Amino acid sequence: METISQIKEKFRSSCGDELVMLCSRYGSDERAGVKALVRAAQSGMRKLSDEKDRIRQMKTMEREYGKMGLVCGIDEAGRGPLAGPVVACALILPQDSQILYVNDSKKLSAGKREELYKQITHDAVSFGVGIIFPERIDEINILQATYEAMKQAVCSLTVEPGVLLNDAVRIPGIGIPQVPVVKGDAKCYCIAGASIIAKVTRDRMMEELDREYPEYGFAANKGYGSASHIAALKKYGPCPVHRRSFITHFS
Repeated sequence: METISQIKEKFRSSCGDELVMLCSRYGSDERAGVKALVRAAQSGMRKLSDEKDRIRQMKTMEREYGKMGLVCGIDEAGRGPLAGPVVACALILPQDSQILYVNDSKKLSAGKREELYKQITHDAVSFGVGIIFPERIDEINILQATYEAMKQAVCSLTVEPGVLLNDAVRIPGIGIPQVPVVKGDAKCYCIAGASIIAKVTRDRMMEELDREYPEYGFAANKGYGSASHIAALKKYGPCPVHRRSFITHFS
């Protein structure tokens, strides 16, 4: 008779149809350890099926607007912080793309965002990033700076999309058809993917800025108004990457 360790190794190294067959093969085994392996495998397969269903649901708008040509998702990161840039991403993924666990970047851990960033950028038909720095944000305000970053991102694409699916906004001065999607980063696959690229890009920039201006804790707070960040502002005053129009009450 096979030992539980041997059976466990089979489950560990199997997936898909092989895992289904193992569950069927060992489903009648009365040993508690084997029963636990079967239950865990069945639970994992259910979760995987649910995740695939979630991704299919998130791609509803891509299927709806795909007749217009390449579908591009657009999102930004960094509208609210006291310091650092606002970053936007325009992302076109293949029509048959199915990257599991893509979601609103705010719902993902930093490690998961990094993992997904690699897969998304590898699989993308094209993606562009736009970055607007604090001096320009102060000059034209954060909403206009966000539009500017989004325009930069679209202009950086290597192919022209047929339609833009934007997270909640309509970008002025762009001739491509646009569809604003409220809470699009949680509802729409390509917008969620763009949110991940924008967030990871900006977070990496803030980690670099932390090395230059360590007293503000940018690696941890990413420029947002945490208590320790505000305390540092009051103690040291603003640094060159603070948004002067955002910190009038703190400096």
